[in-house]
Amino acid sequence: MKPVDILTMNKTSWEQSAERFFGRTALPEFGPNAPSEDELHLFGDVNGKTVLDIGCGSGHSLAYMGNQGAGELWGLDLTTKQIEAATGVLSEQNATVKLFESPMEENPGLPMNHFDVVYSIYALGWTYDLKKTLSHVHSYLKPGGTFIFSWENPMHDRLQYRDGEFVMTKSYVKEGPEYNEGWNKSVVIHHRKLTTYINTLIQCGFTIENVIDEAVIADIPSDNPERWYASQKAEWVPSTFIVKARKM
Repeated sequence: MKPVDILTMNKTSWEQSAERFFGRTALPEFGPNAPSEDELHLFGDVNGKTVLDIGCGSGHSLAYMGNQGAGELWGLDLTTKQIEAATGVLSEQNATVKLFESPMEENPGLPMNHFDVVYSIYALGWTYDLKKTLSHVHSYLKPGGTFIFSWENPMHDRLQYRDGEFVMTKSYVKEGPEYNEGWNKSVVIHHRKLTTYINTLIQCGFTIENVIDEAVIADIPSDNPERWYASQKAEWVPSTFIVKARKM
């Protein structure tokens, strides 16, 4: 499938489903069953800083940054509905707000060497070209700037609950585009190994500062083990991984 076809399919699905995700998986949360920014303190003091959200969704992570004192709030997202929602969510922020409707693989007019912090909360994995996207991120950051992202652990959807137990149903090492079962195969997401994310960051000029691959298990005895982010599955494989890197 060509990249343009993947973008078209994914954009269509997101436009149809956007409202279901408004406000979900947003800072200070990094993702399902994961420690939060309140526990990790990866961003540190963002007062007065310029920040860019890749895959900003409904703008709730940017609102969190604004409430922490960030001076400029920039966001990029593929879908019209998400950008419209973010515009509303951020309408009362005192900081400068600039939002772009664009694929993350393209630069819609973002300045080079401008941002203190670029981050992506459960969005980076949607890219069809990881190296191109990370090269853009690197170019947006000031020297010494920080890039933080979270995404679903690439082992997560390899493990399924079948006949009363968790079993491996797909290869972890085979990478490439896949129709995603969590979306009833209406979107295409590239499966990548964790090392692919790490090595591509390094190839694009980043220094890795922290990789967090652990689970926070809620005490929910009645949780359905077949649920996509079931706590029982997180006891086997963390649902989320988080990476902090720096532009040198």
